[in-house]
Amino acid sequence: MVVDRFEEPLGDEDEDGFLSSRTALVTGGSKRIGRELALALAAEGAHVIVHYNTSGDEARGLVREIVAGGGTADRLAGDLAEAEVASGLVAQAAELCGNPVDILINNASSYVRCGVAETSSEQWDELQAVNLRAPFLLAQGFAAQLPAKWSGDILNLNDAQALHGDPAHFAYTISKVGLHGLTQNLAQALAPRIKVNELSLGAVMAPEGDYTKTSKSDLPLGRFPHLDEVISGMMFLLGTPGVTGQTISLDGGQFQS
Repeated sequence: MVVDRFEEPLGDEDEDGFLSSRTALVTGGSKRIGRELALALAAEGAHVIVHYNTSGDEARGLVREIVAGGGTADRLAGDLAEAEVASGLVAQAAELCGNPVDILINNASSYVRCGVAETSSEQWDELQAVNLRAPFLLAQGFAAQLPAKWSGDILNLNDAQALHGDPAHFAYTISKVGLHGLTQNLAQALAPRIKVNELSLGAVMAPEGDYTKTSKSDLPLGRFPHLDEVISGMMFLLGTPGVTGQTISLDGGQFQS
């Protein structure tokens, strides 16, 4: 386990954002969408713990960027495919920053292209471990370390295409369907102290390769969702006390129930 802490006082209190009293752990937070969410949380005053697995340099750079902008942040390493790491990560984050974690962003994800016939047991286990078991264990640890009179938020990042079937990425799809069910069940199990919601994303920053071949012209809105819309969705869910167990789809209208 590798940790780094960087702190710098924020500006005047009237310049703090609406998350200034909160502490957020972002899994897979060093790159891509996780990085943007971490920056947005810090911009609203949250103390951010950037989790990473192998992208240590990127995590360090992000933490320094947050600090340079007047925020506070740590970085924390861990392989979420290992159950004991996922189980203990939130408690380690809380110990590192000296405060309970009251926002958990489950952004980390593993992705492999494999159909039914090609899926190995090793691929199945890895994808379920990172994409489904880890968010569950993280949620358990989150609830355990949150003080009795505190409220908290869990936000799961999901895949809009996977939730509507994608047999070319069979094991990945099943793990994401499970994450959707986990969101709904955790929302009931952890209420009323902890809200649990989900952002279901289309091709915002799709993995390189063959995952998405959708053209803008195929989308009802004629455009892909933007990163700032993902951030707006996150902020809405964090700032709205009456919403739990819900999914906000940001997919340009591509996938509709």
